[in-house]
Amino acid sequence: MTAQNTPLRERLRAALPTAMKARDRAAVAALRSALAAIDNAEAVDGSDVRAGAIESSPVGLGTAEVARRHLTEPDITAIVRREIDDRLTAAKEYDSHPNGTDRAATLRAEATALATHLDLP
Repeated sequence: MTAQNTPLRERLRAALPTAMKARDRAAVAALRSALAAIDNAEAVDGSDVRAGAIESSPVGLGTAEVARRHLTEPDITAIVRREIDDRLTAAKEYDSHPNGTDRAATLRAEATALATHLDLP
């Protein structure tokens, strides 16, 4: 598979050990955060779970498990773009603070690290 055909999640996962070996803190933070956001988007909403009587509980291996949501490649791309946008927005806010230039630069570096993995038209 070429880089263009490789799913975005796999590219992000593959880039994480490389960034860790290079000790690129901004890239590591951004990649971990983006992968966590993707995993969180796949999670199933458990707010409808109610406690009940033990005798009416499901019995057996896997009876209480629910499959995670399936995200398409455009869904994952949208999540990563949102992560980039959030960082750039926060960087603009830090620019207005007197001591926020270092944090703004870090956030922009994180956004750049994520943007390098997107397939831009």
